[in-house]
Amino acid sequence: MQRRKAAVLGLVTALLTGAAVATTTSANAAAGCAVKYTVSSQWPGGFGAAVDVTNLGDPVSSWSLVFTFPAGQTITQLWNGSVTQSGSTVTVENAGWNGPIATNGTASFGFNGSWTGSNPVPGSFTLNGVTCTGGVVPTPTGTDQISPSPSTSTTAGTKTKIMALGDSITGSPGCWRALLWQQLPAAEVDFVGTLPGDGCGFPYDGEHDGHGGYLVTNVASQNMLPAWLSAADPDVVLMHFGTNDAWSNLSPATILNAYTRLVGQMRAANPNMRIIVAQIIPLNPPTCTDCGQRVVNLNAAIPAWAASLSTTASPITVVDQWTGFNTSTDTYDGVHPNDAGNVKIAARWLPAVQAAIS
Repeated sequence: MQRRKAAVLGLVTALLTGAAVATTTSANAAAGCAVKYTVSSQWPGGFGAAVDVTNLGDPVSSWSLVFTFPAGQTITQLWNGSVTQSGSTVTVENAGWNGPIATNGTASFGFNGSWTGSNPVPGSFTLNGVTCTGGVVPTPTGTDQISPSPSTSTTAGTKTKIMALGDSITGSPGCWRALLWQQLPAAEVDFVGTLPGDGCGFPYDGEHDGHGGYLVTNVASQNMLPAWLSAADPDVVLMHFGTNDAWSNLSPATILNAYTRLVGQMRAANPNMRIIVAQIIPLNPPTCTDCGQRVVNLNAAIPAWAASLSTTASPITVVDQWTGFNTSTDTYDGVHPNDAGNVKIAARWLPAVQAAIS
């Protein structure tokens, strides 16, 4: 299957809070302010952050927030405002549309930055000349692409490790994974796999095992999965696999036999593996008029197969990714999901994943 990069807009948030009240006579200065500074993601040499600025005093028509990075970090990209940086001192001013802040109103901006050595949060902020001195308490960022910062208190060992397993629908670029991760508690999940994440428009925990062009029957017959499991050590596997097999006109029984072998390998790696299997999305490539029905036939057999293998220690949950998915509006080629399709896929996975990590 061909690869295609999609852009998905989003912002991952967690709260770092600080507040202070001060007085001023300036007509355009806040009489008090609160700042929430969020390290939403962090990776070697870079990080993403979001900042919420709340005006606790009289309404203002424009704003300017000044802060100093304590370890020489640099802002490389900022949205919802304009930025200037002189050494470690950063000044962010409102964009043309978000200058006014009412009493108890909030303006927000986000940015990407670079760091070396460490990435501590700024210790104080000044809004329109008024210092907000309530302090900043860091919270975990929660992505496995992050190098732990001094402020991160949650370790990866306490998180549920989730492997997304499949072909290019999972991994090329598989932005449904990014959307799914965004909706999960970052401090509780760690997406794992032998492949790195792809670009989806915002930082996310991207590791996976979505191998473009692979057949699940080949993965099973060639014993590829054990090495992936050993490297990633997942607690939960999300499996959307079989599209290339259906395209190759392999029977549902043949595909399900491969599923069964993979389940055995998952349980050999972890007897308590939680397995979530998709009834796969529709398939309608222009070169294969029969592919749609082949997927229907496979999906019809999956629930009974899952019920026959599910155990209390290692349950198999089936998620219907087929119903409501339209290849005309939710794919760009009859096979691979577009942005609309990625949203649908993430939404269908979400309840099952939430149950698996609870």
